[in-house]
Amino acid sequence: MQILFAGCLLALVLSTNTSAQDLSALPDYRPDQLVSGVLRSRGNDQMATLMKRWEKGFKKYQPDIQFVDTLAGSASGMYGLEMRTADIAVMGRPINPYERYGSYERSWVYPVEIEVATGSFEAPHKSPAYAILVHKDNPLAQLTIEQLDGIFGAERGGGWNALTWDVKAARTSAGNIRTWGRLGLGGAWGARPIHVYGPPLLGAGSITLFQSKVFHGGDTWNEDLREYADRKQMIADLGKDPYGIAYTALGYRSNEVKPLAVAETSAGPFVQLTRSSVMDRSYPLSRPVYIVYTIDNEKSEIADPRVDPKVREFLRYILSRQGQQDVVGDGAYLPLPFATVKEQLKKIASQSTPPELELLNE
Repeated sequence: MQILFAGCLLALVLSTNTSAQDLSALPDYRPDQLVSGVLRSRGNDQMATLMKRWEKGFKKYQPDIQFVDTLAGSASGMYGLEMRTADIAVMGRPINPYERYGSYERSWVYPVEIEVATGSFEAPHKSPAYAILVHKDNPLAQLTIEQLDGIFGAERGGGWNALTWDVKAARTSAGNIRTWGRLGLGGAWGARPIHVYGPPLLGAGSITLFQSKVFHGGDTWNEDLREYADRKQMIADLGKDPYGIAYTALGYRSNEVKPLAVAETSAGPFVQLTRSSVMDRSYPLSRPVYIVYTIDNEKSEIADPRVDPKVREFLRYILSRQGQQDVVGDGAYLPLPFATVKEQLKKIASQSTPPELELLNE
C-alpha cells in the first residue's frame, strides 16, 4: 500500500511540475501602456467565471480599467461587435461564416480571432474536445480524420473557409464509409452498416469545429445520422448498439462505450483523448476558445492603432503566464501551448495589410 501511495504521489508531483514548467515558458505580463475606461464584452456565458479571473488579475496591473460583461451565449458575441455594443466577443466556438458578414461588410476586413485558452478535456458545455465513441465490444481501436469524414460526412461540392466557399474541400460519394468492413473489420462485422450518432445539426451557415476539421468546412452529413439533443440518451442508445459510433464530449461516456484514438493521417500518430493530449493539442479534435475583436473604427476605416489599447493590453495579459495561470485556476478550461501563445501575440501585434484588402486591391 505504501509503494502504491508513493507511486501515485510521484505521478502527481510530475504532473504538477510539467504544468508549472509549461507555464514558466510563457512571458510575464508587463504593461506596454496604462489604460483606462470601460471594456465591454459579449458572448459565451460558460466562460463567465474564467473572465472574472482574468479581469481580477488584469486590474492588479491596470487599476483604472472597468469591465461590463454581458455574457448570454456565443451567438450574442459577434452581434455585439457588429452593432458596436461590445469591444470584444467571447466565443466558445469558431465564428460561423454568416457571423463574419456583419462586421466584414463595413470595411471588407474579417474580425480577428485570438485563441485565449484550450477547451476542456471532457466537461460538457466547456468547449470540450470531441471524443469518438463506439460500443465497448467493437474491435476497432483508432480512426483517421479522413475516415471520420467518410463515416460522418457525405459527397459535397466544397466547404466554408470564412466567407469563401472552397471547392478544394469537395469530394465524391466514393469517399463515403458506410460499413465496418470498409474500416478493415472482418468476419461478422464486415457487412454490418455503421450507425452514426451525433448532436443536432445547426442551422444553415453554421459550421462547427468538427465540420471544419473533419469535413474541411463542409455542411453535408451522412444521410442516416441519428441526431440527439439529449447526449446522455445518445450514449445510452449507443451502449446497446454494437454497430454504432458517436461524437460528443467524453464526459457523457458510460461503461458500455469506449473512445477511439484519432490521427491526422494514416501515418499517425494515433492519439488517445487525455487531459495531456488536449492541453498540448496533440489530440486532433481538441477545441480552442476565443476572444474576437475588429480593427475598423466607427468610420469603417482601418483603425490606428489597429487594436484598441484596452483590448490589446487585456489580451496580452490573458496570453501571459499570469493569464494562463488563471485558466489553470478555473479548473475546466486548459492553458494554451507556448507555440500557440506566440502565434496569437503575433496576430495582435501585426500591422500588415489584412489579406482581404490585398485581394480587393489586386
